[in-house]
Amino acid sequence: MTGEKAAAKAWRDSFWRSEDGLELHYRDYAGPEGGTAIPALCIPGLSRNARDFHDLALHLAHDRRVIAVDLRGRGDSEYAKVASTYTPLQYAQDLQRLFVLAGLERAVFIGSSLGGMVTMIMALLEPQRIAAVVLNDIGPVIGQAGLERIADYVGQGRSYPTWMHAARALQETHQDTYPDWKLEDWLAEAKRAMELGNNGRITFDYDMRVAETFQQGLADAAETDIWTGFDALKGKPVLVLRGEHSDILTGATARDMVSRFDGVELVTVPRVGHLPILSEPVAVEAIDRLFDERLPLAIKAGPDAEG
Repeated sequence: MTGEKAAAKAWRDSFWRSEDGLELHYRDYAGPEGGTAIPALCIPGLSRNARDFHDLALHLAHDRRVIAVDLRGRGDSEYAKVASTYTPLQYAQDLQRLFVLAGLERAVFIGSSLGGMVTMIMALLEPQRIAAVVLNDIGPVIGQAGLERIADYVGQGRSYPTWMHAARALQETHQDTYPDWKLEDWLAEAKRAMELGNNGRITFDYDMRVAETFQQGLADAAETDIWTGFDALKGKPVLVLRGEHSDILTGATARDMVSRFDGVELVTVPRVGHLPILSEPVAVEAIDRLFDERLPLAIKAGPDAEG
């Protein structure tokens, strides 16, 4: 069996339907047969998709089921009928339906950037669904410099004739974020973030209308006390991963998160900006520690401890 075919068999493509009728996609990595470990739910960033979590999902699936979602308008999920539904609250409401339709009771949430914002909203809506949390380079306060940087490129709809052209374009835009990456890393990044379109061009794999709600989302976030969502995680193991050079999660905000309540661990991923791709050794070690050491203790101590 080729490596590509073997990778394809590592998960099955599944779908659930949103309240407004969209068919939404997730990758379901089954984990060991008969396994009882709490599953992991991976939620990607603004313009990203489930492919971002493939390497991490393969690693975690040795012990547990892993679900990596495509939010509406991304990857293999349908585009929204109305662009104004591209909001963190709507994504959280979509995930509420996923829990019911996929037979999930609770999960360890692994949220990258926007996915972490959605996680904090879920903590307000249905905290019992959350067993533990990984917040990947995101916090209740978002760095203005990072927001302005993202606004410069999101929704531009560029396309490229080859994967090599796509990789070079990503390198030109994000070199400062990943200064140590080689060409093969940029090619891998292109294949995570983009797809081959029907016209033979390489395009970004998300609805460009996401940019229409991005600016409004920033205004809404500025008027919302997102700390309430973070505070709703109190009593659960929380891992905060921060890229050393992140312009989205500042060092000051990360330190405030750690001091907010007990049970928050901060790990800095060296020589990376926004955001760590979760294959960095430091990140993987911290996530393993959460699952192997901190989560079992929380389950044992919690009121809903499993016998």
